[in-house]
Amino acid sequence: MNKPSEIAPATGKLGVLIPGMGAVATTFIAGVEAIKAGLGQPYGSLTQMAAIRLGKRTENRSPRIKDFVPLAGLEDLVFGGWDVFPDDAYAAAVHAGVLDNSTLDALKEPLEAIKPWKAAFDRDYVRRLDGPHVKEAKSKRELVQQIRADIQRFRADTGVDRMVMIWCGSTEIFLQPTAVHASIEAFERGLDANDPGIAPSMLYAWAALQEGIPFMNGAPNLTVDVPAMVELATERNVPVGGKDFKTGQTLMKTILAPGFKARMLGVKGWFSTNILGNRDGEVLDDPYSFKTKEESKLSVLECILQPHLYPELYEKLYHKVRINYYPPRRDEKEGWDNIDIFGWLGYPMQIKVDFLCRDSILAAPLVLDLVLFTDLAQRSGRRGIQEWLSFYFKSPMAAPELYPEHDLFIQLMKLKNTLRFMQGEDLITHLGHEYYD
Repeated sequence: MNKPSEIAPATGKLGVLIPGMGAVATTFIAGVEAIKAGLGQPYGSLTQMAAIRLGKRTENRSPRIKDFVPLAGLEDLVFGGWDVFPDDAYAAAVHAGVLDNSTLDALKEPLEAIKPWKAAFDRDYVRRLDGPHVKEAKSKRELVQQIRADIQRFRADTGVDRMVMIWCGSTEIFLQPTAVHASIEAFERGLDANDPGIAPSMLYAWAALQEGIPFMNGAPNLTVDVPAMVELATERNVPVGGKDFKTGQTLMKTILAPGFKARMLGVKGWFSTNILGNRDGEVLDDPYSFKTKEESKLSVLECILQPHLYPELYEKLYHKVRINYYPPRRDEKEGWDNIDIFGWLGYPMQIKVDFLCRDSILAAPLVLDLVLFTDLAQRSGRRGIQEWLSFYFKSPMAAPELYPEHDLFIQLMKLKNTLRFMQGEDLITHLGHEYYD
């Protein structure tokens, strides 16, 4: 048995700070309120529904995760956030059109009480989005200070004991790391100089870390995955992670691709296209934002299939991703995949996948789990990159010298073994020799 980690108790209220109070955020918030009111179940959430095996199979110990590790309760969550539109959470949820109006009407009172603060926003970074509810400042440093003031006011007004910030905002334009991201000092100079390499999402992350608040990135933006952010998180003993919630099409890829590699089946081509009509689709209709999403989606197969190890199976894989804005579909995205595989003696086969998914319905439980697990990480003294939460992301962060793990099943094993390690339980290797020796 391992020695259990020292974990501070989950007493008091947990503040959930959300930049971007659109479809994903309001579906998450309304869902939590619906579950608390007995109007729905937390399907899709590991923290609320999944069991975890402890010890040998013969011991029959498989508690729910929420009964195994000390997580905050849903009744302890308090919500706040920012948006470019002034709509309260009820109005924003109605506009998003994800949940039916009868459900939202039953939750109208708590949702109307959640009103977003003005956003730190710049159309240079999200070109297909505009709104009137925006902060004004002369410098990016001043914007960080205004975000920190919002956080401090939220803490004082609500009396929360702890906080987690999770980005649910739109996809920003594609950025690559530059000198401004290399260190804390360089980033601080960049704030004063209004460096274009510092996107709005980075302002929120910097403000959160300065306040000692963990930050998780649910979009593919370059945000907290730069040396300056990781350095600050480590210095302030704060967990960070991301990026890009693993929802529809990429979720299917991380399920299917490990199976192909496990059976040593080759893949010649994987063509993916999507249609969606929500605000996310409108933003991604801009090629500069699409480039950010494309990089996130394309990285998955190469990391899972490892063509450098299996060149005869995957070296010539042709992988194409398309996203098309189609307003009638709204939040009900449709993802089509055509997969050309080959097997014994090189004989070809095809697989077609048509996933009619609901992006925000898939994302909402991920937000909940990340909030609760990140708070657990903070209370257990973990800081910096939380690779054990890779399960939830399309482009998971890892130490610079490591390749990120994309295989969904390895990610799940890593997550559950981390929980076992925290609680002093034996790690599960699935070797099983003790049952037969």
